[in-house]
Amino acid sequence: MTTLFVLDVDDFRPLAEVAAKDPDTAVRRRGPYLEVSAPGEIRVERAATGCRNAIWYSSVAAVRDGRVSRWDKTELVVVPTGTGA
Repeated sequence: MTTLFVLDVDDFRPLAEVAAKDPDTAVRRRGPYLEVSAPGEIRVERAATGCRNAIWYSSVAAVRDGRVSRWDKTELVVVPTGTGA
């Protein structure tokens, strides 16, 4: 399971909300973070989040069982690494 963690604060919440629109993606609260998980890749379009530069480029707290393959002004893509335990 590919997992992306973002801090559960107003600025970063839109990223998790947009990711949750994918029916294969689940979002749940884990401590002070939102845990965004999917069996495959996680793809978030920046325009849909409404995030400005500083927020967009500081939104990722951690990634588990995946790696960021793209994070530019258009989208964030986290792909699975296949190392899940």
